Amino acid sequence: MKKNTLKLLAAAFIMSTTAVVFHSCSDGDDDDTIITTPGTGIASDPNNFKGEVKSGETVTLDPSKLYKLTGAVAVKAGGTLVIPAGTRIEASGGTSAYITIEQDGKIFANGTASSPIVFTSPNPTPGSWGGLVICGKAPINKGTSATAEVGNATYGGTNASDNSGILKYVRIEYAGAIFQADKEFNGLSLFGVGNGTVIDNVSMINGSDDGIEFFGGTVNVSNIISVGNEDDAFDWTEGWNGTATNIYTKRRASGVGNRGIEADNNANDNNANPRSNPTIKNATFIGGTTGEADALKLRVGTYGTFDNLVLSNWTTGINVENDASVTYFNGGNKITNVKFETVTTKASAKSNAGASVTVLANTYTESTTANGAGNGTATPSWASGWAGI
Repeated sequence: MKKNTLKLLAAAFIMSTTAVVFHSCSDGDDDDTIITTPGTGIASDPNNFKGEVKSGETVTLDPSKLYKLTGAVAVKAGGTLVIPAGTRIEASGGTSAYITIEQDGKIFANGTASSPIVFTSPNPTPGSWGGLVICGKAPINKGTSATAEVGNATYGGTNASDNSGILKYVRIEYAGAIFQADKEFNGLSLFGVGNGTVIDNVSMINGSDDGIEFFGGTVNVSNIISVGNEDDAFDWTEGWNGTATNIYTKRRASGVGNRGIEADNNANDNNANPRSNPTIKNATFIGGTTGEADALKLRVGTYGTFDNLVLSNWTTGINVENDASVTYFNGGNKITNVKFETVTTKASAKSNAGASVTVLANTYTESTTANGAGNGTATPSWASGWAGI
């Protein structure tokens, strides 16, 4: 029978020396199975892994080989990059080496707890490479669409359920860097990524900027580790509306680093729509008292709902700034079941003019039994083995 247009690339895995990629079809259609061989296309030379995955092309890596990322990889619209469990990719070249999944491109990085996918560098120093960038077609508040800081790829649109693929049991090490004053690489950058994308059990370790940052979009994430990064552990802006469940972050022991969360809506228009308004549940933020030592920095119009938090070793636990965010959070009972451990000031607030605002009752509620990511300030059991901490 005549096949319909591909709807969803549903699963990818390695069997022996071939990868079998299944596509779902409409009822009544014949099965549509594509057989691909690891090591074709830009994966043909593991010592020089860079270039484009073109439309209609599926590039599958071979988990028995070490891939050396020597430049930029761009997965173009209609292209698919398949990374099996156990694959290791070592990047060098600073900000010239990164991986971008463009709109309508897909990545299927399916690791396991016992065999994670590792993006790292032979130079174990923050900022050794550019990190992983995904650009989708979900709504943002910077415009109908915009251009990503990294890779100059377009992101944003109207498809909240847009699907860019899967990241599961993935570790990203030594990534992120400041490329220019207005261009910063993070460990994982999510630009307008839709909620059809799966991001589960992903860690960002010892990066040079933020661990993970959301630029609008609707993607949901779970089991996220962000440890030892030099800027914020968990960052959002431009209207992110998603959920984040089970988050464990820790600043570097040397005191380098900034906030647990930096949360923005839109700096140019604090009330821009769609407004940033995620749900954060079951999270531990372990900090320090140097630099910008806020566990939660909620500002420039962001909204949000928070529950079951452990905030440990911060100068300020909850810091709300700018009128729109202050009006929403102050007395709004949007931050519940918080356990403060060695926090100098539990909460503070400032207006647009920088004037201090009295923090009202019910801005947050406390709980001595809150366990955050699952184990208080200790490493959660779900991170055991694969996360690199």
